[in-house]
Amino acid sequence: MNTPLKLVLIYGSTREGRFCDTVANWATEEIWSRNDFHLDVIDPAELGLTSSQGQDDTAALAELRRRLGAADAFVVVTPEYNHGYPAPLKFVIDSAHREWQAKPVAFVSYGGISGGLRAVEQLRLVFAELHAVTLRDGVSFANPWVRFDANGRLLEPDEPRKAMATMLARLRWWAQVLREARQVVPYGEVAA
Repeated sequence: MNTPLKLVLIYGSTREGRFCDTVANWATEEIWSRNDFHLDVIDPAELGLTSSQGQDDTAALAELRRRLGAADAFVVVTPEYNHGYPAPLKFVIDSAHREWQAKPVAFVSYGGISGGLRAVEQLRLVFAELHAVTLRDGVSFANPWVRFDANGRLLEPDEPRKAMATMLARLRWWAQVLREARQVVPYGEVAA
């Protein structure tokens, strides 16, 4: 298939002064450097959503669902807060359902000593419930505050770039295979 794959990168944090911008900007640059995907970036801080609006169809929720539904694959950039992932990320995830189905999800995480891996393990459970496929390969930054310089450049980029290249190659494979499968038999039509 020659149709380009659509990748949505999702910011996991909305905190003021968040470090997510640094990690997400690095991930975005790595994705763009490969020319494998058409990239759409979703930042919950810019969506105009509030957790009190529920699941009613507002224009902002409809637009979020449209963007998620158009995706062939996802990269979630998430911090770990208190051994878990942030509430705004959960709200974005829970704002859609079928839009996630039969699509691959990869993770770029960061945090203290664990590098955000505890948050990723929780997210795997959430995405399994949504019938999404999570990748084993990911990128994790333990203590990222000392791994990036003041301009957001990674100080020792070789290992993270190698991990990112592996993750994106496998994400591309899954995205291609699952897109073709969804075109043959839409996932909503799969039943016993």
